[in-house]
Amino acid sequence: MLKTGMKIEQITAIIQINNESWNCLVGGNYPFMRHEFLLALEESGCVSQKTGWLPQHLLVTENEVPVAVMPLYLKTHSRGEYVFDHQWVYAYEQYGRDYYPKLLTAIPFTPCQGMRMAVSNQAEHRQIIAVLTDFIKAKLAQEGLSSWHCLFPAGEQLELLAEQALAIREGVQFQWFNRGYHSFDDFLATLTASKRKMLKKERRKIEEQSINLVQFYGYELNDAQWRIFYDFYRMTYFKHGMSPYLNLDFFLRCAAVMGSRLLIVFAYKEGQPVAAALNFIGNDTLYGRYWRCREEYNFLHFETCYYQGLDYCIAHGLQRFDSGAQGEHKIARGFEPVTTYSAHWFHDRQFADAINQFLRREKSLIDLYKQDASRYLPFKIPE
Repeated sequence: MLKTGMKIEQITAIIQINNESWNCLVGGNYPFMRHEFLLALEESGCVSQKTGWLPQHLLVTENEVPVAVMPLYLKTHSRGEYVFDHQWVYAYEQYGRDYYPKLLTAIPFTPCQGMRMAVSNQAEHRQIIAVLTDFIKAKLAQEGLSSWHCLFPAGEQLELLAEQALAIREGVQFQWFNRGYHSFDDFLATLTASKRKMLKKERRKIEEQSINLVQFYGYELNDAQWRIFYDFYRMTYFKHGMSPYLNLDFFLRCAAVMGSRLLIVFAYKEGQPVAAALNFIGNDTLYGRYWRCREEYNFLHFETCYYQGLDYCIAHGLQRFDSGAQGEHKIARGFEPVTTYSAHWFHDRQFADAINQFLRREKSLIDLYKQDASRYLPFKIPE
C-alpha cells in the first residue's frame, strides 16, 4: 500500500517526465536507464507502437515529486529481448490462448544486467516494488494480458521480484573482470602459457596485416563517420536477412546527448575503415554492444570487440567488461561465465505452474553448463 500522498502514474512517452527528475532517480552508473538513452530510442522511432514496443512507463510520485520510475512496454512480439520465450508462445497457441500482447520491463535491444526500477529512498525500495508489482498484476487482469516479464534485473531488485512470487529464470553470459591490472601484460601473466601465447599471437597478427585500431568517444565522430559505423551495424542484420533494430538517427541522438558514454573502435587498413565496434561506458563497467567488419581478417573480431575493450578498462580503471549475449569463444580469452536472470509473472496460474516446472528443469541444465564452461577458463591454477 502506498503512503499518503503517493500515487502511480502511467506515462506513454518518456518525454512526459523531464530529464532531471528521471536521471536524479537513476544516477549515472548504468547508461541504459538514463533518460537520454530511452528518449533517443523513442524519438528516433526505434521504440514505438509501429515497432511493437509501446511505452507504458510507471512513475511513482509523492506530493507531485517523482520518487520512483520503472520502464515498461506493451509488446506484440519477443524480438530484441534476448531472453527467449518461444516455447511459452507455442504452449499458449496450443491451448488456443493469446500470448501477445504482454508487458515487459527491460531496456530495448540491450541484454545487459542492471537496475530495472529506480527509487529515491532505498528504505522504501521493497514497499514500492511490491506496490508496482501489484499494479502490473492488476493491469494484466483488467486488460486481459497474458504476462509480465522483467529482463536482466540485478542485485536486490531480483530478490525483491522473487519475494513478489515472480518466477526466476537463469541464463549465462561471459564477462571479464579487472583484478587490479596495470597493463594488458598484467592480465596475460594470469593466463596459462598456451593461452598467453594464443592471445599474443592474435594481437600480433593484427599488426602483421597492417591494421590500425583507433578509439573515439561518441562526441568525437562527425556525421559522416557515424554513417560509416551505421553501415557496419546494419550489415550484421542484412547478413541474416533481418532489418536492423536501430536506425542512424538513434546513434546520432546518443552521440549528441551522451557522447562521452560512447566508445567507438574503428579498424583501418590503408587508411580505410574495415571494421567498427561500439561500447557504452558506465562508472565501473564497459558494455560491448555492436560490431561488424567489411572484410574478414584474421582475429580482427577479437581485437576490435574484446582486446581494445580490455585495454580501455585497464587504462581507465573499469572493473568489468560486459560484452553482451552469447559467445563461448570468449571463455578462452578470459571472459568468465556469470549467471543472468529474468523474472516472470503469468496471469493464468495453471500456465504459471507449468512454466515454473520448466524453469526448475532448465535451471539444472544451466548450472551444469556454467560448471562445464568454467573448466575451460584460461587462468593459471593457484599453487
